[in-house]
Amino acid sequence: MSFFFVDLRPMNRSETHMVTEFVLLGFPGCWEIQIFLFSLFLVVYALTLVGNGAIICAVKWDPRLYTPMYFLLGNFAFLEIWYVSSTVPNMLVNILSETKVISFSGCFLQFYFFFSLGTAECLFLAVMAYDRYQAICHPLHYPIIMTRRLCGTLVSLCWLIGFLGYPIPIFFISQLPFCGPNIIDHFLCDMDPLMALSCAPAPITEFIFYTQSSLVLFFTLMYILRSYTLLLRAVFQIPSTAGQRKAFSTCGSHLTVVSLFYGTVMVMYVSPTYGISSLMQKILTLVYSIMTPFLNPLIYSLRNKDMKIALRNVLFGRRISQNS
Repeated sequence: MSFFFVDLRPMNRSETHMVTEFVLLGFPGCWEIQIFLFSLFLVVYALTLVGNGAIICAVKWDPRLYTPMYFLLGNFAFLEIWYVSSTVPNMLVNILSETKVISFSGCFLQFYFFFSLGTAECLFLAVMAYDRYQAICHPLHYPIIMTRRLCGTLVSLCWLIGFLGYPIPIFFISQLPFCGPNIIDHFLCDMDPLMALSCAPAPITEFIFYTQSSLVLFFTLMYILRSYTLLLRAVFQIPSTAGQRKAFSTCGSHLTVVSLFYGTVMVMYVSPTYGISSLMQKILTLVYSIMTPFLNPLIYSLRNKDMKIALRNVLFGRRISQNS
């Protein structure tokens, strides 16, 4: 931890001109394009809230979904609502704004919540992979292992680790001297654009932040891949084709979300981004921060009969019964 102080000690923001706000350029285009983007993102945001909210209600109200898998899915949907809400409301306001300004503290608060919720999402995906591994590879011991208490503990750890991992590094980044310019060519406050605006280099701070982010991505992804390797080996040993099909249907949706989320995040935060245009970085960020939460309700309900019935009951107000 002493490295932080060595790196940041000469960078007292009170000794230089302080930037009190940033300008988020967002997406370029004329007023008609801005109105189209506003309408598009507003519809996507509303559908994301409705879809993930419906999953939460279905898991809470339908007795058929009182299982560890759906308990984790309901909490994951709750996380997705907060994750997409950390960026989209401000982006919608920014599109219609003439100044496109965000305050200094507002920028770093968004930065903190965006990365904390993203870290929690990685941990949730790993926990859901663990659940599927236990359900298919150890079906007889599954009810004993995946108790309500263990599920609650795992969910709590995802939230705690996600939110306790970034306050210190983001605080030190906020103490760097930002003396102008203050224009961020993005629709949110992200690491690379902020570091590019700092008046003094902070290689140790950048190294620690990116190392922490990369370790979270790497270890959760490696665990997910290991779980599914063992899981697929067990699936192919199932004698009946119907059993194999059912196992693939329960795991396919999770693998789709993992591929969509990790594929774009790894490009943004693990591979070098110097050769990627700012527009492409915005599109990649859109995919994992907005499109993934939007598609999750469709992905998880498309091949899941129980979830489809429960969602239909919630969305259309039908009475939920155990035997329907």
